Amino acid sequence: MKKLAIEGGPKAKTTITEYFPKYDIEELMELVKLWGLKPGTEQKIKAVLEESWTGKSPHLFRYYHPEGDSMTRRFELECSEFFDVPYVLATNSCTSALIAALVATGAGPGTEVIVPAHTFFASASAIVVAKAIPVIAEIDDSHTIEPEDVEKKITQYTKAIIVVHMKGLACDMDAIMKIARKHNLYVIEDVAQAAGGTYRGKKLGTIGDIGCFSLDHYKVIASGEGGIMTFKDQWLYTRAQSYHDTAACWRPNRYEKERKEGELFAGENYRMSELQAAVAYAQLKKLKNIVDNLKKNYKRIVSKLQLTEYVRNLKDNDPDGGCRYVMGLLWQDKKMAEAARKALEAEGIWSSTHDTNVRDWHVYRYWEHILEKKTATKEGCPYSCPYYKGKLPEYSPDMCPKTLDYLSRSLFIGISPKYTEQECDEIAQGINKVAAELSERKRENKPLLNI
Repeated sequence: MKKLAIEGGPKAKTTITEYFPKYDIEELMELVKLWGLKPGTEQKIKAVLEESWTGKSPHLFRYYHPEGDSMTRRFELECSEFFDVPYVLATNSCTSALIAALVATGAGPGTEVIVPAHTFFASASAIVVAKAIPVIAEIDDSHTIEPEDVEKKITQYTKAIIVVHMKGLACDMDAIMKIARKHNLYVIEDVAQAAGGTYRGKKLGTIGDIGCFSLDHYKVIASGEGGIMTFKDQWLYTRAQSYHDTAACWRPNRYEKERKEGELFAGENYRMSELQAAVAYAQLKKLKNIVDNLKKNYKRIVSKLQLTEYVRNLKDNDPDGGCRYVMGLLWQDKKMAEAARKALEAEGIWSSTHDTNVRDWHVYRYWEHILEKKTATKEGCPYSCPYYKGKLPEYSPDMCPKTLDYLSRSLFIGISPKYTEQECDEIAQGINKVAAELSERKRENKPLLNI
């Protein structure tokens, strides 16, 4: 036997393999292809990259960056400055953010969480995933949660209220926060459709205890998939970090013992990747300009409207706030709303209605997952949870009649930050034309459309 190297003997391994980058030009070129460049451009870009590349492989995991320069962390810090909050956590989706927010507040077995009847199903699904009971509340004619119904549905088991700034429209946050403080409840703001919007000068997502944002492809700004959580309270931030990263990569000393009771527990992996963060970072730089232009165009259109007794704007909880990528009109009945949609389309103006007879997971009556208390396993948790001592809500498709009424009569017109003044004026002109004609036919009891 040869002597050990540590004791002066020869080394067993003397060959050193050349550095092998984990990611190289090929991966970067696959990303370039997503941008749909003109024929021949990809080859030119690849040639430039191959000539310029130093051979250094990017680090695409947000933690343990060899140079300490995580793009995800840079994005979080930029968000912290933009939203004027001390703590921001990036996640892989808004649904993940909602679940982590609920867990952070202590919502879980034995508790209830109130959610509006008009929101994407994920807002309610997150409550069940956190093992709490969803309590569905009415919306009012602002298309956001009705504060009066929220207070009616509070019980001794209520832990939190999820408010949703639906379609970029701000909730009545003064009323909601007053109710929440009175009953010692957490408020989680679902800002999936209203990033950059405001309420009485405050950024949406910073008024309640936790804000949850979406960076899905179809949102105000996007990274394909992704989410943001905003916090004022460090302890809520810490607990959300624990749940969003059960491997605890975020901790100063990853493997040290719990520093405070409630810090460590089994969680999920909701981390944002460096690729998502890079896109989100660039998008965040555009957000103020996007929202400013949306508000400007919205105000121009609304200022030129001449509506009738048969149609009005939705209730506005803050005329200077919100995000304003849509404008809502409330008609006298469902038939007028649908006739208006068809007439506006013919005028060159795209709009949409909420036909409450059409399956749409933005409408509570189609949440069979909850109405029928469906669960992934036969035990039926959280509905059968022995820790829950309350009376289960009586779910039914007709349990929120106000919501169904408002949805059936509403019409929404999309607004672009790129609209010119002329385009805004043409939209207002088209709305006025349709409103005047349909109203006249309604007064005279004539068919709304001759088609």
